[in-house]
Amino acid sequence: MEFKQHHIEYKKTARFITFGNPETATELLIALHGYGQLATEWIENFNYLDPEKYFVVCPEGPHRYYQRGRRGQVVANWMTTEDRLADIKNYVAYLNTVYENVTTNYQFDRHVLLGFSQGGATASRWMELGKHKFQLFILWGSVFPPDMQQQFDSPLDTSKNYFVVGNNDEYFDQKRISKHYKFLNEVGMNFELINFDGNHNIHKETLLDILKR
Repeated sequence: MEFKQHHIEYKKTARFITFGNPETATELLIALHGYGQLATEWIENFNYLDPEKYFVVCPEGPHRYYQRGRRGQVVANWMTTEDRLADIKNYVAYLNTVYENVTTNYQFDRHVLLGFSQGGATASRWMELGKHKFQLFILWGSVFPPDMQQQFDSPLDTSKNYFVVGNNDEYFDQKRISKHYKFLNEVGMNFELINFDGNHNIHKETLLDILKR
């Protein structure tokens, strides 16, 4: 007898971490972490931002696991190759809910989305498949998802978009950076390339410079 695969929907509780004062902040920054990170630690990359101006929201990838088999630090990711379409649907719904939870209660002049590493692909898919728009999109240490490059619609047409990579990023040599940036231009995606002196991390001065633009 042939096996059949089924999907069901159910309610799930998920967490997100915030920094800043939403009562006074004029800028909403939603920052998606990379593979093998937790939102509780990821948010420390933004603790130098003015808490009266920026309200930082760090959702957490829905899949937690031990970094070293059955022991070690607990970390999270957004998806794997297994049943990936269901995972994408789930995290888009989750991110929509996080956004709505925050913006229903507070108003901001500008909405910024930053996706780092695996979170960059997640943020890109959310931009396309989600319900909400951002004025500033930062793709940091990541590439635009290969499966979306030929079908991406137009959310990026109304936002300022930056492709940010460290000169010593262990996952990106200069050849790969140039190739991907050339592709983004060829397909009409409006990205500005920014290199900084660093590796696969969030560079404080570079982020501050982008947010001032």
